[in-house]
Amino acid sequence: MVLPSMSSADHHGKKIKLGIIGTGKRGQWLATLFAKHGGYKVVAGADYFQDRLVEFSAQLMVPLEKCYSGLNGFKKLIDGGGVDAVAIISPPYFHPEQTEYAVNAGKHVYLAKPIAVDVPGTLSIEDSGALATKKGLTFQVDFQTRANEFFQEAIKRVHDGALGELCFGEAFYHASDPFKTAAEILGPDPQNPEARLRVWGVDRVLSGDIITEQNIHTLDVMSWIMNKDPIKATGTFNQKVRPWGNCSDHFSVIYDYGNGVDVSFTSRQFAAHGTKPDGIRNRMFGENGTLETQYSGPVLLRGIKGSFYRGGDSSGLYKSGAVNNIADFHTAVKAGDASNSTLAPSVQSNLVTILGREAAYSGKTVTWKKLLKSKKSMKLDLELTA
Repeated sequence: MVLPSMSSADHHGKKIKLGIIGTGKRGQWLATLFAKHGGYKVVAGADYFQDRLVEFSAQLMVPLEKCYSGLNGFKKLIDGGGVDAVAIISPPYFHPEQTEYAVNAGKHVYLAKPIAVDVPGTLSIEDSGALATKKGLTFQVDFQTRANEFFQEAIKRVHDGALGELCFGEAFYHASDPFKTAAEILGPDPQNPEARLRVWGVDRVLSGDIITEQNIHTLDVMSWIMNKDPIKATGTFNQKVRPWGNCSDHFSVIYDYGNGVDVSFTSRQFAAHGTKPDGIRNRMFGENGTLETQYSGPVLLRGIKGSFYRGGDSSGLYKSGAVNNIADFHTAVKAGDASNSTLAPSVQSNLVTILGREAAYSGKTVTWKKLLKSKKSMKLDLELTA
């Protein structure tokens, strides 16, 4: 495939012109990694907030006239920013609309997780990814653990039968509150639309709640291990410790995968006062052994002869995963590779988070089949300028 704005010779020799949609802290960090790769030229940025764009402009040396503010800034970037590809690092609520617009405009897409906050949004991403493949565009979701060699090998061995018959699993994401500054930003008017947008991580609609926005990292590993859709889920949630925002500060969900195999999941976003273990961890117990994984920690298989795998330490995964993904995206774009293998697992794991959330919210068992039929959309009530 030849990029619309490049000749055949340029396609292999020139840098990919990239626009960053969402120039907050992580957006600027990723933009720097794209620039350091050497195969990209960051040429434009879009964000609702002008101050973030000013920082982005200075850090990435992108002219301010190529930095577009407002909710519709992403459209100006895609239409007039001179980009071949976009990296979408905005709040998850906006991902479906921004992705659809980019693919329709013929741009390659690098998309942050979570891909959406509800079922219709997730299925919209699935449709946009399918259209990208049809149009010969590269569409990549920013996985971190799936780009790590130890996770890849350990889970491959599980799929090849190293653990024997599976018995049960555990998944958890236990962390302190990453949004402690939110109270200060929200101030005396917690419904202020611009304040909510600045600290979208504590806003249910903008983030999808913590089970989708943050916990997707461990629930994606669970989904990867199980290698199939869950049948149903039951769960609970609450906001008892954190007094700001409207996101939950803990979840507890049981995912039923059939044949008597359940995975218990818990998460928290508040201090546990030194209690260990914490972090992002998954365990799967089988008749012949146990898989243990930790984000930025040990990944291994323990068990009887033939199931043991020493694995390794995934420390530094936050950065190394992004670096690997950026390199893979560049390779795919240059090779005209539109196989887009990250699409299906990203859709599945995103829906897994929503299944757990809806089961917890409702206090009832929710089946996978019922979830897929859901037309329920999270509605944004912010009054913001375009």
